[in-house]
Amino acid sequence: MLVALVDHRVVFERMIRDHQAGVWRYLRYLGCSPPEADDLTQESFLAAWKSVQKGEFVEINEVATAGFLRTVAKSRFLMAIRAKGRRITEADAAEIDADWVQLAGSSGEAEWDERMVALEHCLQHVGDKAKTVLELLYRNELTQVEIAQRLDMKPEGVRTLLKRLLAKLRECMEGKLNWPVANEKNG
Repeated sequence: MLVALVDHRVVFERMIRDHQAGVWRYLRYLGCSPPEADDLTQESFLAAWKSVQKGEFVEINEVATAGFLRTVAKSRFLMAIRAKGRRITEADAAEIDADWVQLAGSSGEAEWDERMVALEHCLQHVGDKAKTVLELLYRNELTQVEIAQRLDMKPEGVRTLLKRLLAKLRECMEGKLNWPVANEKNG
C-alpha cells in the first residue's frame, strides 16, 4: 500500500509541476480574475488528487493529462459561476474549451511560455494609446463604440487603430517565434 501511495504522489507532483500554470491560464481564459484562478486552480488539483488516489485517473500522456485537468477546472469554474447565481450553458463551456484547445494546442507549456514572452516583448513597442485600447477591449470588455466614447475618438478610429495594432503585433510575433509570414501561408 505504501508503494501505491508513493506512486500516486509522484504522479500528482508531476501533474502539478507540468500543468499548474496551464490550468491557471485556462481559468483566466474562462474569465476568472487572478485570485479566482488561484483558488480554482488549487481546488482543481485537490479534486484531481482525490481522483488519482481513488485510481479514477490513469496517466496516459501529457495531452490526456492536460485534458483531464481542464475538465476538472471547467467543472470547478461552472460550480463557482452557478454559486454566484450566474448561468453558463454546457454548450457555451464546450465552445470555450474548444477555442482554448485551438489557441493553446498540444504544444506544451514551454511553447506557451515562449509565446507569452514574445507577446510581452512585442507589447513593449506599442504606444500608450494602443495599450489603453487593448486594455479597454480585452480586460474591461468594452465595445469599440464604448472605447471611442471613453477616449474621445470616433469608432472608425478605434477600429483602424486596432486593425493596425493587431497587424503590428502579428508581424512582431511572427518574427520572434519564426512563424511563417501570413502572406507566405496564403500565397
